[in-house]
Amino acid sequence: MQRRSRGINTGLILLLSQIFHVGVNNIPPVTLATLAVNIWFFLSPLKPLLGSCLSVETCYQQKDWQRLLLSPFHHADDWHLYFNMASMLWKGINLERRLGSKWFAYVIVTFSLLTGVVYLLLEFALAEFMNEPVFRRNCAVGFSGVLFALKVLNNHYCPGGFANVLGFPVPNRFACWAELVAIHFISPGTSFTGHLAGILVGLMYTLGPLKKIMEMCAGNFPSPVHYPGQQYYFNSSGYSRYQDYYPHGMPGYSEEVPRDYDAYTAGLSEEEQLERALRASLWDRGLNQE
Repeated sequence: MQRRSRGINTGLILLLSQIFHVGVNNIPPVTLATLAVNIWFFLSPLKPLLGSCLSVETCYQQKDWQRLLLSPFHHADDWHLYFNMASMLWKGINLERRLGSKWFAYVIVTFSLLTGVVYLLLEFALAEFMNEPVFRRNCAVGFSGVLFALKVLNNHYCPGGFANVLGFPVPNRFACWAELVAIHFISPGTSFTGHLAGILVGLMYTLGPLKKIMEMCAGNFPSPVHYPGQQYYFNSSGYSRYQDYYPHGMPGYSEEVPRDYDAYTAGLSEEEQLERALRASLWDRGLNQE
C-alpha cells in the first residue's frame, strides 16, 4: 500500500517547527537522533509500508525478521509521523535527562525490538485461541508501541498527578490504559495490540525482570542515573533548566509544580495532542498504525 498523498507535508513542517522552537542544541542527543531517524525514513523509506509493517504472517511464516527493525521507524503519513514524534520529543527530554544518554539509547533499542516481539506473540495468541486467521495478517507500523512503553516508564518515575484523557482527569498510573481504550474506540484504524504490547514492555521494565536483565547485559556502560530531587523541563524560550521536584508537592504545599508545554507542543499538552490526534484521519485500509 502506498502512503497517502497530501501534497505539502504539513505534519512534517509542524514537527520541524517544534524541534527548532525547542532548539536543536537543547534536545538530548539520543532523543534528537531518534527524531532524525524517523524523519529520514519518512522522507526516504527503505521499503514501502507493506514491505516494512509487522505481522505474524510476514515475520514468522515468511521469515522476514528484518521487519522488527523497520516497522517502528516507518509511518503511514506525515500526521502519523507528527503525533508520534511530538510525543517522543516530550518523553525523550524527560527520560533521557533522567536516565542518561547511553542508557536511554539502550532502552530505545530494547523497547523497539521487544515491543515488536510482544506484538507478534499477542497476535499469534489471538489467532490461535480465537481461531481467527486475520490476526496473523494484521500488519502494524509506527513508533507508538515504543511510546506507550516510554509512557509507562515516565509515569513510573513521576507517579503523582493526573492526565487529561479526552477531557477526563485520569491518575497518571492509569493514563496508559485509559489512552489505550480511548484510541481503540475513537480511532479503530490504530493497532490496539501494538499499543498494548508497548504497555506490557513498559511494565516488564518497571515491575518485571527486564531492567535487571538489561543491567546484566549492559557490560561497559553504566546503569541509569536517577535524580530524585530534580525534574527537568523546558521553558517557553526553549532553554533547559531544572527545579526541585517532590512527588507530593513542595514541603508544606499541596500544589504540584506546573509543566510548561509551550516549547515543544505549540501550547498543547501531550494529552491535548492525543485528543487532536484521535480526531485526525490516521486510517489506511489494511494497515494498522501504531
